[in-house]
This record gives sequence, C-alpha cells and structure tokens, in this order.
Amino acid sequence: MATEPEIYAALKDIFADVFMRDDLQLTPALTAKDVKGWDSFKQIEIIMASEERWGIKFNTRELDRLQSVGDLVQTIAAKTA
Repeated sequence: MATEPEIYAALKDIFADVFMRDDLQLTPALTAKDVKGWDSFKQIEIIMASEERWGIKFNTRELDRLQSVGDLVQTIAAKTA
C-alpha cells in the first residue's frame, strides 16, 4: 500500500517529467487550471505514467472524477490498498 507522502513524492517526479520542470508544488487543490500547459494530452501522460508506476489501471468512472491532484492521490491510494 502506498502512503500519501509516497504518492506525492512519486507524482512530483512524474509531473517534473511531463512538464519538463521541477518547480511545481503539488498540493491536494492543484488543478489543470493552475499549471500552464496542462491540457488533455498532459493529463493522459500523467495518468499513463501513474498506471505504470503503481501497476494499476484507472477506469473511465475514476478518470471522470479526477478534478485535482488530491483526487488523483486518493484514487491511487485506494487502488494500491
């Protein structure tokens, strides 16, 4: 089971790779509106990298519910429990 701090640490690496910058501060409230260049293609990259990192698969319903980084972290935590 991945803990929330472990998930945030790994997501920080994923976001750094996807956005090619390491200055992003991931918070539970962070959304695509807060990050320049976060479009649907970047979202797909984040999801695919997360699935690969944790060996999980998101279903359509789960993806539809993702509104923030906090939502992503909670979903990953639940799927790795």
